[in-house]
Amino acid sequence: MGKRFNKQLNNLKKRVLSLGALVEERVTMATNTISSYDTDLALKVVTTDYEVDEAEVEIEEECLKILALYQPVAVDLRFIVAVIKINNDLERIGDQAVNIAQRVLVMAKEKDKNINENFFFDYSEMIERVKVMLRQSLDSLINMDADLAIDVCQKDDAVDEINRKAYSSIKKIMSEHPKQLSYLINKFLISRHLERLADHTTNIAEEVIYMIEGEIVRHGIKELEKINAKS
Repeated sequence: MGKRFNKQLNNLKKRVLSLGALVEERVTMATNTISSYDTDLALKVVTTDYEVDEAEVEIEEECLKILALYQPVAVDLRFIVAVIKINNDLERIGDQAVNIAQRVLVMAKEKDKNINENFFFDYSEMIERVKVMLRQSLDSLINMDADLAIDVCQKDDAVDEINRKAYSSIKKIMSEHPKQLSYLINKFLISRHLERLADHTTNIAEEVIYMIEGEIVRHGIKELEKINAKS
């Protein structure tokens, strides 16, 4: 299809990676507010979300334009389809960062109302795991590394387990301290948003695998095992 087509594909990849870097920055900002209750930083995450939304729309429009102009097939078509899905998941990750920031803003108001120290749940491990998954999913896209993408998918279970522990822990405290229900619900919702963020990151890794291998792996480990057997 010529040099112009290849140039547009390369530019498209660069734009997706640029959006990935922006989203990664927002996730770092949002997760930093969880322990610090930095309301200024939380507000910045919320009020600048439009930047992620605008970038997502621009990338989708570019994908549709390339499809209409060149009608690509085979590997090139697979690449553009994967980019459309990755683009959407990056925007959803940005939304989860906003959700976390909004929970922190609510909790910051409640925090001064004699909140018991026993309400503390340490999210540091969960945050670190999610951030590593996001970084590795983007690295797998940059380097077209299916093995790294598979590793991201396999890390999701650990995040799910921490989410279950958070739910059990906070549910128990809710029954003992019903007057602090608002604070505790928001405390748990942070866990839920982090878990969803990991899910979207896993989706990105799955699309990278599809892009490279042509295998759809979003329905389970068997497809991953097939790819591992090939390598």
